[in-house]
Amino acid sequence: MAKRFGGKYSPQGASDTEKSAPRGAFTGAKVDPVGARANLMFLPAIVLVFMSLVQGALGLTFGLLGAAAMSLGAWLLRGGLIAEAAYHSRKVARRPALPRKCFAAALAGIGTALAALSHDGGLVAAVLFGAAATGLHLAAFGIDPLKSKGMEGIDTFQQDRVAKVVDEAEAHMAAMNDALKRSGNLRVMTRMQQFQTVVRDLIRTVEDDPRDLTAARKYLGVYLLGARDASVKFADIYARTQDTQARDDYLSLLDDLERNFTDRTKKMLLDDHSDLTVEIEVLRDRLQREGVRLD
Repeated sequence: MAKRFGGKYSPQGASDTEKSAPRGAFTGAKVDPVGARANLMFLPAIVLVFMSLVQGALGLTFGLLGAAAMSLGAWLLRGGLIAEAAYHSRKVARRPALPRKCFAAALAGIGTALAALSHDGGLVAAVLFGAAATGLHLAAFGIDPLKSKGMEGIDTFQQDRVAKVVDEAEAHMAAMNDALKRSGNLRVMTRMQQFQTVVRDLIRTVEDDPRDLTAARKYLGVYLLGARDASVKFADIYARTQDTQARDDYLSLLDDLERNFTDRTKKMLLDDHSDLTVEIEVLRDRLQREGVRLD
């Protein structure tokens, strides 16, 4: 996405850019998990459509069906890569409910087989081409994660509650980003990215230990909902008036929210450490009562 250039000698001036250097601007930066390879998977479907236009009624039908299968497979592949990246970014995660990458490979094979049939290929040749395409797809992109990780000893009911709260929090943050795009202010959008990195640190802490949900629910629910509403109002005002006072007030709000979220995350981590210390001491006492000496 194109972004407005800002610098010392830009129209914004130093007052709007030199001050905008956010703390940890690149913290939590992510690489797009989809990439060019996955996007290029839409290209064979487009080529097949044009090549099928001169193949007669039956060839055109097979060609369009093959192009549809390839397009659906490419779309599922994108979703599978995004889900896989989210899975690997978390310490505790369930396997994807739908194996999108495997389905994408199967659809790529079906699309290739139909493409062969659309060009008067025999059934045996079509099956061989389809099998080869499926194998190459799996070799290029792999398969979906097949098992959950870090779920041993975790209450699945609690994990479901956490997932619901996290989904709501992500929806609030997406709404903030959409609203701030209307303001067109790079400094504010960059500052929001930094704040959301802190929010996601809190989310990861809750995901690692669902018992922290009670303490964090207010932050991931009420506070983020308020921040979303404030973001929408600020974007509407700033887009019309370019009011610098409104911008500064909004940035001050983000500073306060970030400080509160950071303190909450640190407190939960300290509480978890304290719980571990208590459990270790209790275990030591029990072992000593059983006559086991610990050196």
